[in-house]
Amino acid sequence: MLEVLRVTFPFFALVLCGYLAARKGLLPLEAIPGLNGFVLFFALPCMLFRFGAGTPIAQLLNAGVFFTYLFCALVMVAFSIAISLNARIRWSDASLGALVAAFPNTGFMGVPLLVALLGSAAAGPAIVTIVVDMVITTSLCVALSRMDAAGEHGAAVAARKALAGVVRNPMPWAISLGAAFSYWNLELIGPVAKTVGLLGDAASPVALFTIGAVLARSRMLAHERPHGPLRLGDYLPVAVIKLLVHPVLVLLVTAVAVQWGAKIDRFTWMVMVLVAALPSASNVSLLAERLGADNGRIARIILVTTAVAFLTFSGAVALLKP
Repeated sequence: MLEVLRVTFPFFALVLCGYLAARKGLLPLEAIPGLNGFVLFFALPCMLFRFGAGTPIAQLLNAGVFFTYLFCALVMVAFSIAISLNARIRWSDASLGALVAAFPNTGFMGVPLLVALLGSAAAGPAIVTIVVDMVITTSLCVALSRMDAAGEHGAAVAARKALAGVVRNPMPWAISLGAAFSYWNLELIGPVAKTVGLLGDAASPVALFTIGAVLARSRMLAHERPHGPLRLGDYLPVAVIKLLVHPVLVLLVTAVAVQWGAKIDRFTWMVMVLVAALPSASNVSLLAERLGADNGRIARIILVTTAVAFLTFSGAVALLKP
């Protein structure tokens, strides 16, 4: 366990640094979207491209991983919405809460952390889960968040806008381009490869720092929420579902899938469970803000899962890693 903590501590320490920088005013709140934009549109796509290009194409096209993880994501969304909907938490807040319950912070935190713990082979399965969460889980939850609306602002319009957002997101394109390079055994020319390498190397530290800054910003703006005081029961059950139920669900469903013939080896199985054990994706907070959902509740779920995951994720690694 101590050896695992030696690897995981720097990752969570960078998140804490970003949180403290924003809370203490060392990082202006107005600069946080710029940091997020750098990670999302430059550094992280380069990192994912490199991992995609260096991963055997069979791992990136593993249907067993894709559909097993997708089934678990759909179960998580349905269960989270079912326990959240009430007179105060309607479809918009319940659906975005379900998204943070089902969507781990795989891109900003998971890929570099898993590679540091398990080696570069962990990138392939993790990338498959990113595609599921970004393309399907996010689009579904955004569409469901509009269920309270009607007419032109209903779920169908929301679904189309969510899919358009996926098309504009550079990460799926970076993964696809990396897969193409892997399939055809292509390589970037020297100066371009060096540039991509520099940006990719910046992804992990800047992304982790940005996670902390986003969480601090969301908490500092929480007093502006129009939904009344935030209750413990509004966010704690979803945080528990994310950190405990999600990895256990992936563990059990993958075991059944393997029994039914899915081609998922033990290493890939372990990576899938550890992805599910990650804290909630921090960018959902920005999405909730754009959609007018209760960002205070979403941010609190992300904050709790990120803080507690230092122990729960490290414990999961210690239990699963050979």
